[in-house]
Amino acid sequence: MNQPDENAPRLGYVEPLEHESISHYLGRLRRFKANSLPSAYSLGQAAGIGAVTARWEKLYFNPFPTEEELGVIAHLINLDSSRFQAMLPHRGMTLQPRPIRLCGACYSEVPCHRMEWQYKDVVAVCPHHNLRFLERCPSCKRPFQIPALWTDGKCHHCGMRFTSMVKYQERSKKNG
Repeated sequence: MNQPDENAPRLGYVEPLEHESISHYLGRLRRFKANSLPSAYSLGQAAGIGAVTARWEKLYFNPFPTEEELGVIAHLINLDSSRFQAMLPHRGMTLQPRPIRLCGACYSEVPCHRMEWQYKDVVAVCPHHNLRFLERCPSCKRPFQIPALWTDGKCHHCGMRFTSMVKYQERSKKNG
């Protein structure tokens, strides 16, 4: 793979949210009006690195993204590569890509999926709010879609807002 071409076209800039997972970010990036990338494969194709970004949207990181892949994408989207890398799972942390988890209290503070919700060692309780993660919509009982597909902050099936789901999260007995 070659170094990014300084004259290559760039996509419209989308500001990452604090703690945002790469899956959620890539979905927002694709849907951004100036970009309008039709599929998860489109970003990788535009960057010339193939379909790897589709795996990242699904929270699959085997093999883990290379510095080169991240650099090419970061250049294409006009984002500092260290900021892009911060959206990835921490090396050494075991990720549980399914079921997709949600903390409605965290989502109310910053409306995005957080990578830390998927870590196996986080168990099933949000470390910030001491609430059990939700793994499905409390209204329709359907599992959450991958974060890249989250639009408008609500369940893809019944439309229940993620911010209203916090009242269905149980407080953990372990820590209070």
